[in-house]
Amino acid sequence: MAIAQVENGEIIKNTSAESIANSKKTSNSTVDKDQFLQLLVAQMKYQDPLEPTSNTEYISQYATFSELEQMQNMSASLELARASSLVGQTVLMEVTDSQGRTTTVQGNVDYVVYENNKAYLSINGELYSMDDLSTVADPVYLDGYKTAANFINAYNKLPVVAVMTIDDVDAVEKVNEMYQNMSDYEKKFISDEYVSGLEKYVAKAEELKLAAAQANANKTDTDTDNE
Repeated sequence: MAIAQVENGEIIKNTSAESIANSKKTSNSTVDKDQFLQLLVAQMKYQDPLEPTSNTEYISQYATFSELEQMQNMSASLELARASSLVGQTVLMEVTDSQGRTTTVQGNVDYVVYENNKAYLSINGELYSMDDLSTVADPVYLDGYKTAANFINAYNKLPVVAVMTIDDVDAVEKVNEMYQNMSDYEKKFISDEYVSGLEKYVAKAEELKLAAAQANANKTDTDTDNE
């Protein structure tokens, strides 16, 4: 069961609690075995005595419901098995609240709760319906994506190559170092456009460093001649 937060004597709703509530409403909308039998008894009780329903028709109705119940039980078992396999995995949940606002929740699945034929995933201390599951991601993938995103963010902060000065060389070298330290898998997240752009930055940085070194050498020679 999800634990509701209470503040000033009132229950504070969260997205996961609303998600579970909505899922319960959906599950309660279906007819279970007991309800079906009650309907069947009522049908027999109030049937037209002049045109009674045949026993064959009753048996057919019950058989149809039994098949449907078996399918629902099988579906519930498959959902529980699928949910259980997610324990320890990193997932993304797309949760929609009562106002129609959708938020993304990311985290590891700690355990699974099975309630009212529905599976709920415990993520960051909250329960979320399996219906809200959006993506199951490999932690290696997420780490690689994050590393690539950090590189791209640093790359985009660099000035245009044409206006680079010697003061920008250090920043370029740091970005290049980030890229060189990335694994081959992490580099797959970087498009060719960024790779070729980085090469131009590195070439420009080397050009500026060479020009600065030449300027210092000329200055040294001039100072020596003046002595």
